[in-house]
Amino acid sequence: MSRITRDIAAFVGSGGTHRAAGLRGLASGFARKLRRHPIPVLAHFRHSLVLTYALPRELLEPLLPPGLVLDTHGEFGFVAIAMVQAEGLRPAFLPRFLGQNFFLTGYRIFARYRTRGGRWLRGLRILRSDTDRRLMVIAGNLLTHYNYRRVKAAVREKNSQIEIDVSTADGAADVHVAADLGNRPGAPPECSPFANWHEARLFAGPLPFTFDYEPETQSLVLIEGVRRKWNPQPVAVEVSRCSFFDREPFIRAEPILANAFHVANIDYRWNRGVVEAVDPSADSRFRTALA
Repeated sequence: MSRITRDIAAFVGSGGTHRAAGLRGLASGFARKLRRHPIPVLAHFRHSLVLTYALPRELLEPLLPPGLVLDTHGEFGFVAIAMVQAEGLRPAFLPRFLGQNFFLTGYRIFARYRTRGGRWLRGLRILRSDTDRRLMVIAGNLLTHYNYRRVKAAVREKNSQIEIDVSTADGAADVHVAADLGNRPGAPPECSPFANWHEARLFAGPLPFTFDYEPETQSLVLIEGVRRKWNPQPVAVEVSRCSFFDREPFIRAEPILANAFHVANIDYRWNRGVVEAVDPSADSRFRTALA
């Protein structure tokens, strides 16, 4: 093979490599944009039971990405565990009978974000999401940042009692809780940092916004939830299992059950995700926390 032939072959090969890399980049960019919650979604909440746990603020702050600040009460930050029995979930343009019924457990940190326009938003930063439906895992991870995992879940209702049992394959997010929906406690749980239900209600999830971070573009994805007649009620609960906190960094402190709220038969809508670039200069702590 002559030198000229070798040079041509090298040029063609290099071009093929660049074209392949370009195609991979386009595919990656398309997949990233697809996960920004591009389609409004509707669902009906048959039950939504949310447990809020208080943890030291210095333990939770490193788990927040750039752009978010911890939503605090005194020296505490908060993690919500939302257990939702959803019905008729579907894109907003489809009729309800085409929707899917599923169970969701969501683990979120209460956080705030100041938009580029100067508006402060309250919301929840995604830590983990579990569901009992394989279709929800596939579609949810294709179209959102919720990072769904498949679990086994059972919801048992009897009179005013509701019992929820969630089992994960590796035991990393098992939950067993019983709630007495007919029992409206007069005060937050013992040892709660909240003095009364007025304070506790300010940290009753879900909040209007859900936040997640897109490291490739150093942006936050903001998903707004819209609901009507939202009036969560405090309930008495017995939590016999909650393995999510049995790992770093949560094992460094004792989680305190700060409140428990329940709401039923609510229509819910997730709007299209909005993306805002954030200042990347403060991301070193976040990167260290995720290492």
